[in-house]
Amino acid sequence: MSDSEGIELTVRAAEKRDAGRGIARLPESVRRRLGVLSGDTVVVDGQRRTVAKVWPAGAGTPDGVVQIDADTRANAGVKVGDSVRIAQLSVTDAESVTVSAPDSLRSQSRDTVEDAVKRDLRDRPVHQGEQVRIERLGGGAFVVTDTEPDGTVRITDRTDVRVEYGGASRAKRVVESVTGGEDSGTGTTATGVTYEDIGGLDDELELVREMIELPLSEPEVFTRLGVEPPKGVLLYGPPGTGKTLIAKAVANEVDAHFLTISGPEIMSKYKGESEEKLREKFEEARENAPAIVFFDEIDSIGGKRDDGGDVENRVVGQLLSLMDGLEERENVIVIGATNRVDTLDPALRRGGRFDREIEIGVPNATGRREILDVHTRRMPLAEDVDVDRLSEQTHGFVGADLESLAKEAAMTALRRSRRDETPVPIEELEVTRADFEAAMASVEPSAMREYVAEKPTTGFDEVGGLDDAKATLSRAVEWPLRYGPLFEAANTDPPSGVLLHGPPGTGKTLLARAIAHESGVNFIRVAGPELLDRYVGESEKAVREVFERARQAAPAIVFFDEIDAVATDRDGVSGDSGVTDRVVSQLLAELDGLADNPNLVVLAATNRKDALDPALLRPGRLESHVLVPAPDEAARRAIFAVHTRGKPVSEEVDLDELASRTEGYSGADVAAVCREAAMHAIREVAEKYDASEANQRGDEVLLTPAHFEAALETVGPSGE
Repeated sequence: MSDSEGIELTVRAAEKRDAGRGIARLPESVRRRLGVLSGDTVVVDGQRRTVAKVWPAGAGTPDGVVQIDADTRANAGVKVGDSVRIAQLSVTDAESVTVSAPDSLRSQSRDTVEDAVKRDLRDRPVHQGEQVRIERLGGGAFVVTDTEPDGTVRITDRTDVRVEYGGASRAKRVVESVTGGEDSGTGTTATGVTYEDIGGLDDELELVREMIELPLSEPEVFTRLGVEPPKGVLLYGPPGTGKTLIAKAVANEVDAHFLTISGPEIMSKYKGESEEKLREKFEEARENAPAIVFFDEIDSIGGKRDDGGDVENRVVGQLLSLMDGLEERENVIVIGATNRVDTLDPALRRGGRFDREIEIGVPNATGRREILDVHTRRMPLAEDVDVDRLSEQTHGFVGADLESLAKEAAMTALRRSRRDETPVPIEELEVTRADFEAAMASVEPSAMREYVAEKPTTGFDEVGGLDDAKATLSRAVEWPLRYGPLFEAANTDPPSGVLLHGPPGTGKTLLARAIAHESGVNFIRVAGPELLDRYVGESEKAVREVFERARQAAPAIVFFDEIDAVATDRDGVSGDSGVTDRVVSQLLAELDGLADNPNLVVLAATNRKDALDPALLRPGRLESHVLVPAPDEAARRAIFAVHTRGKPVSEEVDLDELASRTEGYSGADVAAVCREAAMHAIREVAEKYDASEANQRGDEVLLTPAHFEAALETVGPSGE
């Protein structure tokens, strides 16, 4: 068959922002062979024929593939990985098109619905019996029931678009007449979730498809290989990363019966009833095969039998028996999802039950970009919204967090429009960059909500002096994030930990906050005494949980302030029943594991370096030791400049003189001098007028040399 008659290509999932748009993305070489340009119409010939509009595929897309969304795949009766034939097609402009709308839209004005349908379908080729998705109406599924003229037509501004309600049965008859009575394969009756609704998990999704889709759709492959297909897949990872969504999408794409089981619904106080409910669920799955049995939060019913009661133990035993009883050709796959994988009974995690364990982790910047594409594709974004920049700012955000961010930005835009004296018409409402920035202030990574995850606002320009310390911290923290390829080229690992040491008040904590701000990563501050607990094992558990959460929210900085409170020399005399020894041992184990995660850096601060356990200070742990000394005269001058910036300071104040007179002062002492001088200036105005008038005289507040002189008499060096 010649290229004019079509080219055979392999189906791939569409880009996230293309969902519901009826687009077929083709590599440049394929477009040249077919002789089509962007915007042309092609026919997608699978089990059935459908049409799509050509768009160019992105750079790096391999030849021999076509990217089409779930609706186009359903209309063509194909799945990801199947082959289709693509050929050019000439279309005529439509005079009129009638679509059947879901009954859920009856409450909306018909004119509003018809206008949304026409805008979403403008310049799009359609034909009778095709399912289309209207993103402006919440992604609802519509069916094209009539076109004039017949055949494939293109909707234009002049096309009369009509919407009919209550046409579900008619739409079904139209689809059956086009498909010859076959199931349309839309899959929307299963879960309504498609591969295009999942962002940032392409590799994980491919693993899940390999384990689930192939056994259900092509069991003969495993027969040929002489092995039994997998029976179960365990998805684990932090909450909100997309485990349930993946299970629903796979069930939808393979058009399988999807059965969800949550722990509480099968648990019963009556003996034997819980096990009976579980057996009934598996029997329902067998009767509706191919089927997927999905256990959400499987740890609630599949916990370790040593830790549970009699009922829990019997339920685990029943689940093991049912999974062992799944026959090769029953076409039933079990999926479990949990964020507490270590609490599961070990018998569930062996081959023949949950054959594969797949981690669904926190997305990186590229993954967050895809997730934001999913959650903003229906959103009217203003031109100043930079989604790439948003994805770089949202370190540690999982998919659920990004969905909350998009919702909060939309609600902020709505509140803003209603606060205005003249409300913005709904058709002109847009979500702006300022709306997203406001949303960022109120939405934080869910993985870090149990701990103090800060977003410091202090940068290096707020830290006077300490140039050597700043440079060392930049190399340890910023360089691995910014120059990752260079570290790979040099085949070297960045420093895993940095110890800031020096006298009190010299700016160690301030430096840690500043490097977190400069690098834009999550900042987790842990005060040493917070980790200590009187109960055996709780302190070590607290250390483990801090590092576990930090790994989930990486890139992140874990800052141990006053680390000498929990990591003193184990050879020293201790009266704490060994809790410090155990905490130090746990810290050492966690620090040794940092080499596997270059996006996680540990900073620690102390003014008693000699009191720390020597094992903490060796290379591979807190290997970079940065002295934060008492400031010299030049550094004190810089600190005075920082702390007088923005204050109403008289021109007569000589910062050079102040710096020379404050020998022995730390950075905190200099800040205290500036603060005390400001208090003297405020008191001078406050005593001159009564309270109501004084508040109107803010312009008279001025810091003079006399105020600084008085401050120096009050504030002395803290080291004395």
